[in-house]
Amino acid sequence: MSARVDWTQGLQFTATSGSGHQVLTDGDKQTAASPMELVLIAAGGCSSVDVVMILEKARQDVTACRCEVTGTRADQVPAVFTDIHLHFVVTGNNIAEAHVERAVRLSAEKYCSVAKMLDVAVVMTHSYSIEPA
Repeated sequence: MSARVDWTQGLQFTATSGSGHQVLTDGDKQTAASPMELVLIAAGGCSSVDVVMILEKARQDVTACRCEVTGTRADQVPAVFTDIHLHFVVTGNNIAEAHVERAVRLSAEKYCSVAKMLDVAVVMTHSYSIEPA
């Protein structure tokens, strides 16, 4: 895997992934997400892929999945994340709680590469709720 990050102006940068997709980032958070916000987005996105795939394999009728990610940063520089919490809101028809619990646990413990990487230095926690479609 590879990426390239080009400075555009101010604290704005355009990142291009090895697969050719672009993301704008802004250290001032004026025109785009900051790099640290992108870390939270990456954790939520990676885990959400796992949760949806696992629930679909379990033949759950999922109509929506949202991951609400919160992070707490250290007070001193470098202001790294000390805690990250991922809360999944799974919406669907007749969703079995046991399947959602299993999907979230498997993502956290086994499948989500981003969360596993962060887990080395950050306290990662997870929760979920289920809403009818």
